[in-house]
Amino acid sequence: ENLRPGTMGDLELDYRRLSALNPGLVYVAASGWGQTGPYSQLAGLDIMAQAMSGLMSITGESDGDPVKVGVPICDLVCALYGTIGALAALRVRQQTGRGQFIDVSLFEAGVSLEVWEAGRYFATGEIPGPLGSAHQTAAPYQAIRAADGYFTVGATTPRNWRSFCDVLDHPEWASDERFKDNPSRHARRDVLIPMIEQVTASKPRAHWVSLLQEGGVPCAEIRTYDQVFNDPQLQARDFFWKGRHSKLGDVEQIGSPIHFSDTPVRRGRAGPGLGEHTSEVLRALGRTEAEISELKAKGVLGGT
Repeated sequence: ENLRPGTMGDLELDYRRLSALNPGLVYVAASGWGQTGPYSQLAGLDIMAQAMSGLMSITGESDGDPVKVGVPICDLVCALYGTIGALAALRVRQQTGRGQFIDVSLFEAGVSLEVWEAGRYFATGEIPGPLGSAHQTAAPYQAIRAADGYFTVGATTPRNWRSFCDVLDHPEWASDERFKDNPSRHARRDVLIPMIEQVTASKPRAHWVSLLQEGGVPCAEIRTYDQVFNDPQLQARDFFWKGRHSKLGDVEQIGSPIHFSDTPVRRGRAGPGLGEHTSEVLRALGRTEAEISELKAKGVLGGT
């Protein structure tokens, strides 16, 4: 469940009550701030968690307005942690026969991602700030302007930096004392990046990406979603698929990023409709057909 703490108790569906009926119950509660603590009763959405976790303080450009991550990252990561917690609790249940209560929050999910920032702050007291697309310690490692848009590059090792300079036809940069190593290049990004873009802005992204790939330098074009959803690599790995929906027919679906050698992910159908399996669940819980029909007639049950 992902309601504000206390709500499930008001509904008499909280862990204390349900686990008394079923000691093996694994119960995941996802909330904005966690089940305890001074924030626990505050309303919480992804953007609040991004703000309070500090993620928005490091996202965007240093001289720009606050920017959130483009996807609801705290929502998504909290759900992943809930899944990991449930799987771990199921494993423990196999050993002990008992379930447990799992408390995950959007807030802590966001903070858990800040491994670089936490390490730096705890070690030095330095407060991280936004770097745009740049890396925290290495350069060039960011989006670079081309004639028709941007591409990304990660020329951070000595070999890749030399190859990068060769591709841009400026081999002398590799021996320039100002850019001799990552700390030097990172500290002088305000000088280095304009020098690079003065060269790269003359030709399209595909030109630079092709040459850099030939030189072994990590790089990639920045894609739009129409390009992503037709990407040949994803198509070659059957990432996208069509799921059968009871009303909409075949619906395009995003696949699983986890590929199992022996137990492939099932792709039988698209997601169920609202309340589609309510009657099936009630039957499994011992309700009779007459009782289910009565609940439907009273408007207690919704569904498709």
